[in-house]
Parts: sequence; structure tokens; C-alpha cells
Amino acid sequence: MVELIKNGCYLLNGTDLVECNQDGEAVLKSKYNVTPDSEKDRKATMAYRILEKHNTSGNMDKLKIKFDAMASHDITYVGIVQTARASGLEKFPIPYVLTNCHNSLCAVGGTINEDDHLFGLSAAKKYGGIYVPAHQAVIHQYMREMMSGCGKMILGSDSHTRYGALGTMAIGEGGPELVKQLLCKTYDINRPEVVAVYLEGTPQKGVGPQDVAIAVIGAVFANGFVKNKVMEFVGPGVSNLNVEYRMGIDVMTTETTCLSSIWRTDDQVKAYFELHGREDAFAELNPGTATYYDSAVKVDLSKVKPMIAMPFHPSNAYTIEELNANLSDILREVEINGAKQLDNPNITFKLTDKITKNGLKVDQGVIAGCAGGTYDNLVDAADILEGHSIGNDEFALSAYPSSQPVYLELIKNGSAAKLMAAGATLRTAFCGPCFGAGDVPANNCLSIRHSTRNFPNREGSKPVNGQISSVALMDARSIAATAINGGILTPATDLDVNYSKPKYFFDKTVYENRVYDGFGKPDSSKELKFGPNIADWPKMSQLTDDIILKVVSVITDPVTTTDELIPSGETSSYRSNPLKLAEFTLSRKDPSYVGKAKAVKVFEEARLEGESPLGKDNELDEAVQKINEIKKIDIQNTGIGSLVFANKPGDGSAREQAASCQKVLGGWANIAYEYATKRYRSNLINWGMLPFTIDPSDKLPFENGDYIFVPDIKKAVADKVSSIKAYSIHKNGVSEFMLTLSDLTDDERQIILSGCLINYYRTHK
Repeated sequence: MVELIKNGCYLLNGTDLVECNQDGEAVLKSKYNVTPDSEKDRKATMAYRILEKHNTSGNMDKLKIKFDAMASHDITYVGIVQTARASGLEKFPIPYVLTNCHNSLCAVGGTINEDDHLFGLSAAKKYGGIYVPAHQAVIHQYMREMMSGCGKMILGSDSHTRYGALGTMAIGEGGPELVKQLLCKTYDINRPEVVAVYLEGTPQKGVGPQDVAIAVIGAVFANGFVKNKVMEFVGPGVSNLNVEYRMGIDVMTTETTCLSSIWRTDDQVKAYFELHGREDAFAELNPGTATYYDSAVKVDLSKVKPMIAMPFHPSNAYTIEELNANLSDILREVEINGAKQLDNPNITFKLTDKITKNGLKVDQGVIAGCAGGTYDNLVDAADILEGHSIGNDEFALSAYPSSQPVYLELIKNGSAAKLMAAGATLRTAFCGPCFGAGDVPANNCLSIRHSTRNFPNREGSKPVNGQISSVALMDARSIAATAINGGILTPATDLDVNYSKPKYFFDKTVYENRVYDGFGKPDSSKELKFGPNIADWPKMSQLTDDIILKVVSVITDPVTTTDELIPSGETSSYRSNPLKLAEFTLSRKDPSYVGKAKAVKVFEEARLEGESPLGKDNELDEAVQKINEIKKIDIQNTGIGSLVFANKPGDGSAREQAASCQKVLGGWANIAYEYATKRYRSNLINWGMLPFTIDPSDKLPFENGDYIFVPDIKKAVADKVSSIKAYSIHKNGVSEFMLTLSDLTDDERQIILSGCLINYYRTHK
């Protein structure tokens, strides 16, 4: 089904994949008359050519990228505009789309969600942006329909910014990276490796894009096979998938931790752009005649079966057939691993109690968002449900069309009627089911969803309140099959369905009547509209010569998601107020964190006010005494902050708040064995936090509550020193250990020295 090729390989004529081992090199020379030259032939990838077009550095190893367009939603755009405004923003230099698909239904805080929307519209008017009102489209569907283009690059402040199936290299990053583009700066990265995703065969009837996606994620996530690389989809199987099928696979590549994705384009992509009235956006993209890839993922589409990703990660993948054949064993294993991941003695995570004589009984189905709510998915689900009932028991099914044009066409061709007649409820375009702000299951319930993620609490439960529910990811077709089987887990391939495949007609008047398009027409006389919850960023300290850090949280999970660092769901309503949102930091993973971080912040606040931080806490006083034996410090010129350790933090969402909330609470650094994603590490840097790593083979040299002294850190950052001596101050004395701080660009070093991106731009206008 999925095969990984770790060595470099060649794609010949777009069809033949040859591994670059000894035998392969002989084949290249004898059959194809190709003499392997990886440096030359890697330039034939689609990714290389697109990156080269957008690179401004003149050095393809050290990229400085300028994007063609950007997108944000209403959880992120207020903070981005506020940061850019504080840094000297005058107008949006490229098309910037502000969508409203995350906070449109969060019933928290009275007016604050709609206040954010008015702020977004006023920003679009003032700075020349594009504003998509609530319920019109989820962010990625609008970008697909209206902003993608072959050979373009798009940056979004949402991790699922992926439009590769439409020939667009798109990257999801934290808000500060968008701020850089708004200030006409660049996105700086080392040239990424490119992995061929070689598709062959044709999917079985009833197998959908989420099935293929889960199979691939299951094969490449845990081993980091494509981490921070570009996935380039090639091979004859691409043409056997329609464009929406490709998009459904593509959007899930985020869950592999790749940097971006790109697909070869063909007449089907051309027809997609023609349908949307954007013929000029099409260009044929193909790899070269002989193209070198750093590695490859081979997928035989004909062998993919209906899949399920069990809690609590999209990579926890099984075929539904395998799961149903081994329910007790697999569910017990999921329970054990899930309990470790939740690490909460106050709740019991249980799935084996859902085993019935007929199979696994699930409680809820949801088809939603950029992954599930597309036209093809909902039309096929409607065909499965036609003439059936989901029943009047506990099982419920809801569907969220990804945009108003999609919803309108479902109404016109009768698919909406099929869904509703069967008992499914249709909602407007909304991302809530993907992050816990819509269709939150009841306690101890299992929801099956065609959405993007199934991390702990991602569905909206609150373990700190004794709640636990969970999500398994599936394709819309198997969700519909399960729905007509009374909630008993059923693969769509078990059914004999006549899929009607009605043609899609895009009605652009839906957007023409509601979307505000002000790009290129900024009006500086317009005033931003501020609601009472919208607050400016607080002042942040610059890096000092030496720093004292208190460890206030130690997280030992194998991977820590951004959802665990700053929860999603109803907390999203507070994203426009840094101080209020910070109160939720680590609330579902380490509820004591906020109080501990605030207690340390008091020392730094005193220092900045010219008061001595000493004499306020015996532990700090004792730590400083020991530190003075290492190096005599001036406490008034020594930064004091908090520190979080996690094994591998930052998987999941691009949300900058996973870092900024720590900074607002006085955080100065993270220490990790490695960072799960580039975007989380970038978020730390952009908020002036030190992204330290430590050797995983060594015993952790500190405990929660210890102080850590890092002498001469300012000089180390400025002088590009990668190995940095540090000292842990603990009850048994002092221990010396080494921290690593590597792969920082010159700009990133200056941002850290300045204390954050805002400080940096204030002094570098």
C-alpha cells in the first residue's frame, strides 16, 4: 500500500521511479542513458523551480522567500495586524485574505468574536485587504477557489495551508512570519529536501482521499520521513484522481510534518480553474525528464483500504477491516497509549466498552472543514445516505460544506436534501469541529470525523474538569456507511452504492455579493475598529548578557502538540487579548504552569522597574548566591524568566500563541530534545524566546522547580556560538551541562537579541 524509499531516486519521464543504489545506477545508464548527477537533476523538481522563482537571496541553499499572497482566519489576523501595526505597517503589499471561519460560532465572551470581525473588515479597508465574512467559506476552501495558481506560493497563519494539488506551494506558519511579509521582509529557510510521492493505480470504489492520507501519514509521521521537507506528488496515479480528491489528500500532508507540497498539474486542474473563472491561474507543472529526489514514498492507490486513525493522532492508523477483526486487542492498546498521553489520574480513557456483538459502536459522525466539507465528499456521502436513516438513537451526524458556493450547489442538485432527509444536519462553513468549538461529543463518547486532527482534547473536552471524549479520523464515505448502519463502524467498501457524481457548477456571485476586495486600494484615513477585548502586545524585555531561568514545567510526553501548549476551542475567542489568552497556557496539560510562570515574572517586572528582585523569594536568593560563585553578576542587568521543557514540542497547529503566551507570562526559553515542527521553533524565535535543545542521550540535568543560569548568552547569540554552557541550580548544588542553539539566521539572532519581532522592527525600520 505504502512503501518508503530512503535513498535518493530518479523519476524518469514522469513515470518510472528508479532508486539510486548500485543496481539502480546501472539501470539509469543502460536503459535511460542518464548519468546520475544529483545536484544538477534535483533542480528539475517542481519544488526547486518554484522556490527559485520566489527566492530573493541569490543563493538556493539559503532561501529568502517572498510570497504571492497570504491568508489568515479570525483566530490569528488580529494579532498579526496588531504586530505589524506596532512595527510600522502602512499597507498590505500583497493580497492578504482575512477569513472568518474559526470564531464565527464560539459562544464565549459576548461581543468579542464579532468585535474581531469588525476589526478585520476595518483593517482590510485601511490597509487594502480581502475580507471574507463569517459563514462564507473556510479559509483553505476560499484560497483554493479564489487565490491559488500554478507556480504560486502562498503563506497562511494556519498549519493546513496546503494548495499543492492546484500547483501552488503553500506553507502554514505562525503569525510573525506573515508580519515579515507585510513589512516587505522575507521568509528565510535552508533549501528543503524534496520527497517524491509516487502514485500509481486507481482507488477502489468507496475509498476516499482521507483513506489515502491516513495511510501515508501512518507510514511517515513517527519516523520523521518527510519532516520539514517538500512532498512532490508525481506518477501516473495522479491523473486517476479528480482535483478534489487530490486536494483531500494534499491538505492532510500537514500531519506528516512536511514543510509544503506540490503536485503535477494536468487538464483536470485546468478545468478546475476554468470552472472558477480563473483560466489564467493554470500552468502545466511537471518534473523534468530526469529528476532527482532525496527519497520517495510509493503509494499503490489500488491497495488502499478504508482507514481509521484512532485517538490521539492522525498517524495512529489502521484499516477498518483490521480494526474490526481485532477490536479488543487494538482498542486495549489504544487505551493504554492514550492514557499515557493524557497523563491525567482523574479521568479514565476507555474504548473497549463500545464493543458490541455487532462491532464497534460510535456515538457521532462529523464531515467538516477543509478536508471533509468539499463537494465530492458530501455528494458521495449523500448518495450513501439516500433512502436511509441515521436513526433516532444516540448517534448523530452533521456536515459542514466548506463554502457557500459548495453549499448552494448541494442544494441545487438535491444532495443537501438527501443528507437532511436521512437525519444529518447541515451547517454553514466553519472550522470548529477541527479544533473543539463545534459538535463537542458527550463525555466518554467517540466521534468519527472527516476533519484534520484528533489530538487529545481537540474535540473540545476538558480533562481538567473530569471530561474525556475522543475522535477517530475517517473518510466521509465510511462515516456515511457507519451512519446508515446504526453507528456500527462500517467501511464504505462494504456497500454497493451508485455514486451519481453530479457535475459541480461554481456560482461566483455568492462571493461577489459579500466579500470585500480592497487589495491595492488602501485608505489610510479609515480607523481600525477596536472592541474592548482587543489589546496591544505588552512590552517585552530585550536579551541581557546573562539570564536566570526557572523551570516551571517539565513535559515528558513523546510529542507535545500546540493544542496542549495553548488549548483551542472556546479559548480561541480570547486570541485578540494576549494577557487573557495567556491564562489558558498549558491548562490541559499542566494546570499549575500559569501560577508558577507568573510568580517568576514578578522578579523580572521588579528588575525592569529598577527594584531589586532579591529579598522577595528565598529560592531565588539562594540560587543567586550559588550563581555568584560561578560568575559575579549584576542582578539589575540579569534577565529573569521562566522555562518549559518538553521532549518534542510543537506538533500540530501553526498558532503563534503556543509561544507568545509563554512570552507574555515571562517565558524566555524552551529546552527540548528536538522541535516537532519548524513553525513552532520559528514562533519561539519570533517572540524572542531561545529555542534550546539538549542531547537526548544524557540524563536530564534539571528538575521542575530548578533554576538554570546561562552566562554570556547575549554574546553567544551574537557570536553565533552553537554550544552554550549552562548550570542547573538545585537542592544538591550546581550541575554544569551544555545547551545547543543552532541553525539561526542572522535576522533570527537579531530578533532574539531584541526580545521579539516587534522590538526588532521598532529599531530596524
